[in-house]
Amino acid sequence: MCFGDRFIYTYILLIVIMITIEQLITRIEQRQPIINKADLDADQLCRPFASVGSLTTAGEQQLSFLADPNYISSLSTSQAGAVLVTDSYRDQVPASAVALVVSNPYLAYASASQLFARKLSSKGIHPSAVIADSAIIGDEVTIGPFCVIGEHVQVGSRSSLESHVVVEAHTDIGTDCVIKPQVVIGHDCVIGSHVRLHTGVSVGAEGFGFAPTSDPSTSGWERIAQLGRVVIGNHVRIGSQTCIDRGAIDDTIIGNHVIIDNLVQVAHNVRIGDGTAIAAHTGIAGSTTIGKRCIIGGAVGITGHIEITDDVVLSGMTMVTKSIKTAGSYSSGTAAMPTANWRRAAVRFRQLGRN
Repeated sequence: MCFGDRFIYTYILLIVIMITIEQLITRIEQRQPIINKADLDADQLCRPFASVGSLTTAGEQQLSFLADPNYISSLSTSQAGAVLVTDSYRDQVPASAVALVVSNPYLAYASASQLFARKLSSKGIHPSAVIADSAIIGDEVTIGPFCVIGEHVQVGSRSSLESHVVVEAHTDIGTDCVIKPQVVIGHDCVIGSHVRLHTGVSVGAEGFGFAPTSDPSTSGWERIAQLGRVVIGNHVRIGSQTCIDRGAIDDTIIGNHVIIDNLVQVAHNVRIGDGTAIAAHTGIAGSTTIGKRCIIGGAVGITGHIEITDDVVLSGMTMVTKSIKTAGSYSSGTAAMPTANWRRAAVRFRQLGRN
């Protein structure tokens, strides 16, 4: 096994580390500038913070933010030690707090939040892990208890596989990936770098492909071998219990910077463009192509063999049955209403269909 002498496996509980404003600025400025950075003195830059809190509950060692003007009434009385705000509201930040002025406070909060994340970490390779002799394991890789790593698998440097992860033969995993417990990655798949797969994700399982016989009730369905792969790009996040099936002939492809919620079904040969976001309970049927920067709400159903162009928004419970060739927002779900009203509307809808 090509992983040197990293047989020592240790658990490390990461204690709470105080984060200074200077460190917050460094992290936030990976995405956007701090507009008033030059106005902050040395004492303010060294001010320590332990966590993030809302405007109404944060204390002096907590960072807060104002992303929605509807909460402006809470700003002037906030006890937070620092507040992320736009330039329009910097004068309303209490004197006891440090104002960090940015163009997008919500994005700044997202960046800063990662500095405060607490986790139970581990290092090394657990002795119960089963790793094929032909597997290539990069530097500083963590492999947890009862993982199974197949033949000719490659795992990139600094990636972490938590307990009970299965990686089948000839699969490549990039650098700096986080793979949570009970994830199964099928054979011959490609996982990019900086990918996060949450608990129970299935990548590369057999797609739902069957050919009907003359009478499926007596002679069943003829299984179609799924011969493609799943190829996942870089900086992708996939939520718990999501299933991404391998292609029947061509590959199933997930682009860079795609984020997918829990309990999403991505069928064989689907292609998802860079930067698209998909919420829970969405089902995407086979051989559909989704463009870049699309936002797909919860419980959306998308039929197979269609194309959705770039920059499309599908609101929750929308049913897409035809290709969408023009960017914009689309809806088809019926909003909740009193039952009696809904019944009258349903009657009228049926009547429209008869005309």
